[in-house]
Amino acid sequence: MTTTTPVQEDSVDAETFQTGNILTIVGGHFVHDTFSAFITPLLPLLIEKLSLSLTLGGSLAVFMQLPSLLSVFIGYLADRVSVRYLVIVAPAVTATLITLLGLTPTYWSTAILLFAVGVSVACFHAPAPAMIGHISGRQVGKGMSLFMAGGELGRSVGPLLVGFALTQWGVEGMWRLAIFGWLATAVLYWRLRDISARRSVSGGGGLRAVLPHFGRVFAPLFGVMLFRNFLVVALSVYLTVYMVNQGYGVVEAGQVLALYELAGVGGALAGGTLSDRFGRKRIVIVATVLSSVLMYAFLSVEGLLVLPVLFLLGFTSLSVTPILQAVVQEQLPGNRATASGMFILYAFIIRAINTLIIGMIGDASSLSTAYWISIGVALLSIPMVLLLPNAPVSEN
Repeated sequence: MTTTTPVQEDSVDAETFQTGNILTIVGGHFVHDTFSAFITPLLPLLIEKLSLSLTLGGSLAVFMQLPSLLSVFIGYLADRVSVRYLVIVAPAVTATLITLLGLTPTYWSTAILLFAVGVSVACFHAPAPAMIGHISGRQVGKGMSLFMAGGELGRSVGPLLVGFALTQWGVEGMWRLAIFGWLATAVLYWRLRDISARRSVSGGGGLRAVLPHFGRVFAPLFGVMLFRNFLVVALSVYLTVYMVNQGYGVVEAGQVLALYELAGVGGALAGGTLSDRFGRKRIVIVATVLSSVLMYAFLSVEGLLVLPVLFLLGFTSLSVTPILQAVVQEQLPGNRATASGMFILYAFIIRAINTLIIGMIGDASSLSTAYWISIGVALLSIPMVLLLPNAPVSEN
């Protein structure tokens, strides 16, 4: 009798949208990404403090992305043993490490600290979407939208929290904020300690299950993410530097970034939910076209008009990630964590590539030039979107 209970629960879980557990993970994502978002608003200060070029400054963000190479391995483990404690502990670890950033005296000490932060980030982001996919039943798009909205809300609060810390204590006093990460970990432990991070499946899986889907799913997905994310990275990594170059103060530039990320909360909520109804590929294409048009408008307008345009740009450009996550999750329902790890690996590697390219363009010409180029690059993703697979019949 005891051996049949998990199977029955799994069967129920596969059909049920578990709102309470989903919101708990979403809350953890919010706190975690609040802290992981600190690097972007701090980038102008780090560039000045450490006397870095734009390319070297951008490379600091790349060090934070390098541990993404572990994402597939972490996902592989998550499909075999429950790694919920990685999700539980990550907010405390990320908060502690990132708030020490103001104490690092050299480029390499900063890079090493950010690499450690990246390990914690990878340990959260590989298994957490798989947990969401598992407990979302037939509403995977909705579950991913809520999960991504939590992250976007965190990335909008992060710059504001940095601004508060800089005003109150200076960059060296940010460590006081780490307590919020530890509180989040305590809540996650209370709520998730008895919940599995993996789905009970029989037979083989993991990397062997992913490989047959590579040409059909992951090859076109790489093209979509590489081209479309060029515009997203230009804004999410370099927006504060761009706004400082336009005459804004560091705190004001952080507030502008917060506005962009806050708009992404609505975009993330709408994107996955709309794609459940109207189709994944259709919504991705619409969002990509609108993002390119709004990026053109952002670079063309001046004064207060910049803010509403940037808000709409955040809504459209940040709405696509939950949709692409849903595509991956529904194509490999028995190996969600491994598939999620592959997605995170793609996302972080592409982010690193685009960060360096944009930094080099900015050093060779200007960030404005890189921003104009991003419009055309984003539109190149549309043919690749058409190659993505349709949702399985069972998901419809």
